[in-house]
Amino acid sequence: MTHYTPLLETLQARYSCRAFLPDPVADDVITQIVTAARHVPSWCNAQPWQVAITRGQATDTLRTALMDAAAAGTPPTPDLDWPTGYTGDYLERRRTCGFQLYDAVGIGKGDRDARQAQMLRNYALFDAPHVAIIHSPAELGPYGAMDTGGFVTAFTLAATALGVATIPQAAIAAYAPLLRDHLGIADDRLILCAISFGYADDDAPINQFRTARAPLDAIIDWHD
Repeated sequence: MTHYTPLLETLQARYSCRAFLPDPVADDVITQIVTAARHVPSWCNAQPWQVAITRGQATDTLRTALMDAAAAGTPPTPDLDWPTGYTGDYLERRRTCGFQLYDAVGIGKGDRDARQAQMLRNYALFDAPHVAIIHSPAELGPYGAMDTGGFVTAFTLAATALGVATIPQAAIAAYAPLLRDHLGIADDRLILCAISFGYADDDAPINQFRTARAPLDAIIDWHD
């Protein structure tokens, strides 16, 4: 039980940051994050995750390309299918998160233009100085993707423990061909998501809200 409390505190401290300071994260801190994240489990110890991390001009070049593609209405071409829908509790949680976000920045429920502008902030990487593009082998399919999801979680937790803010972003994976062109990611890899990261702008209103978590009785189904 001696390690439970600091782990729980790190999990509770992590949040999706949507406003970053321009200050870069030192290379040695980034390598500490990846050093920790690589210890997650994977099927047959395949360790399918790989990560392309941008710095400096590479971040700005990719940011501009993503913003241009989104502004032009380029059709999304993700490697993984998007969810077919959200219903029940999943829909309610999605809506609640959206309302919290819009309320934090003063966007009214009927202001579609402001909502669209806020959505496009994804492609500006929320001004983060770095983005990590996470990918896994296509031949390992959904199980490789599932294992890599563990790496994504561990990356965000290790970053939190080191004072680095993160936001995992599925939206960036919508432009998988663009990411391949800019970062040299091979066609036999599935681009799963991005993690924009850096140091949080703690004064930004959008960083002030926190999402809730489902109660245990909505998660656990006991069998005796």
